[in-house]
Amino acid sequence: MSDKPIGKVTHYYDKIGVAVIDVSGTLKVGDTVKFSGHEEFTQKIESIQMEHEQIQEAKKGMSVGVKVDKKVKEGDLVYPV
Repeated sequence: MSDKPIGKVTHYYDKIGVAVIDVSGTLKVGDTVKFSGHEEFTQKIESIQMEHEQIQEAKKGMSVGVKVDKKVKEGDLVYPV
Protein backbone atom coordinates (compact mmCIF):
# COMPACT_ATOMS: atom_id res chain seq x y z
CA MET A 1 0.00 0.00 0.00
CA SER A 2 1.21 3.49 -0.83
CA ASP A 3 1.32 6.22 1.79
CA LYS A 4 0.41 8.82 -0.85
CA PRO A 5 -3.34 9.37 -1.35
CA ILE A 6 -4.77 9.18 -4.88
CA GLY A 7 -7.88 11.14 -4.00
CA LYS A 8 -9.96 12.97 -1.44
CA VAL A 9 -13.69 12.68 -0.75
CA THR A 10 -15.41 16.02 -1.35
CA HIS A 11 -19.03 14.87 -1.00
CA TYR A 12 -21.06 11.82 -0.02
CA TYR A 13 -24.59 10.99 -1.18
CA ASP A 14 -25.86 8.65 1.52
CA LYS A 15 -29.15 7.74 -0.19
CA ILE A 16 -27.32 6.24 -3.18
CA GLY A 17 -24.01 5.38 -1.44
CA VAL A 18 -21.83 7.41 -3.79
CA ALA A 19 -18.68 9.32 -2.88
CA VAL A 20 -17.46 12.25 -4.98
CA ILE A 21 -13.68 12.06 -5.17
CA ASP A 22 -11.21 14.70 -6.34
CA VAL A 23 -8.57 12.52 -7.98
CA SER A 24 -4.91 13.39 -7.39
CA GLY A 25 -3.45 10.24 -8.96
CA THR A 26 -4.97 7.56 -11.22
CA LEU A 27 -8.06 5.55 -10.33
CA LYS A 28 -9.28 2.68 -12.52
CA VAL A 29 -12.26 0.33 -12.44
CA GLY A 30 -10.99 -2.86 -10.79
CA ASP A 31 -8.51 -1.08 -8.50
CA THR A 32 -8.58 -1.86 -4.80
CA VAL A 33 -8.45 1.22 -2.62
CA LYS A 34 -8.53 2.09 1.07
CA PHE A 35 -10.78 4.86 2.37
CA SER A 36 -9.24 6.45 5.44
CA GLY A 37 -10.75 9.06 7.71
CA HIS A 38 -13.82 8.78 9.88
CA GLU A 39 -13.81 5.04 9.19
CA GLU A 40 -11.21 2.88 7.49
CA PHE A 41 -12.12 0.19 4.96
CA THR A 42 -10.86 -1.36 1.75
CA GLN A 43 -12.93 -2.04 -1.35
CA LYS A 44 -12.65 -2.77 -5.06
CA ILE A 45 -13.78 0.00 -7.43
CA GLU A 46 -16.71 -1.42 -9.42
CA SER A 47 -17.67 1.72 -11.36
CA ILE A 48 -16.56 5.30 -11.88
CA GLN A 49 -18.80 8.04 -13.24
CA MET A 50 -18.06 11.54 -14.41
CA GLU A 51 -21.04 13.79 -15.14
CA HIS A 52 -23.33 10.70 -15.16
CA GLU A 53 -21.20 8.93 -17.78
CA GLN A 54 -19.42 5.66 -17.01
CA ILE A 55 -15.65 5.91 -17.40
CA GLN A 56 -12.93 3.27 -16.96
CA GLU A 57 -10.19 5.52 -15.59
CA ALA A 58 -9.99 8.80 -13.69
CA LYS A 59 -6.85 10.90 -13.92
CA LYS A 60 -5.39 13.67 -11.77
CA GLY A 61 -7.61 16.75 -11.63
CA MET A 62 -10.89 14.92 -12.33
CA SER A 63 -13.81 14.89 -9.92
CA VAL A 64 -15.67 11.57 -10.14
CA GLY A 65 -18.44 9.60 -8.44
CA VAL A 66 -17.68 6.15 -7.03
CA LYS A 67 -20.10 3.69 -5.43
CA VAL A 68 -18.86 2.89 -1.91
CA ASP A 69 -19.59 -0.05 0.41
CA LYS A 70 -19.68 2.04 3.58
CA LYS A 71 -20.38 5.62 4.59
CA VAL A 72 -17.55 8.10 4.00
CA LYS A 73 -17.18 11.75 4.97
CA GLU A 74 -15.86 14.90 3.34
CA GLY A 75 -12.10 15.02 3.74
CA ASP A 76 -11.60 11.23 3.88
CA LEU A 77 -8.56 10.19 1.85
CA VAL A 78 -8.35 7.44 -0.78
CA TYR A 79 -5.20 5.31 -1.00
CA PRO A 80 -4.16 2.60 -3.48
CA VAL A 81 -3.77 -0.89 -1.96
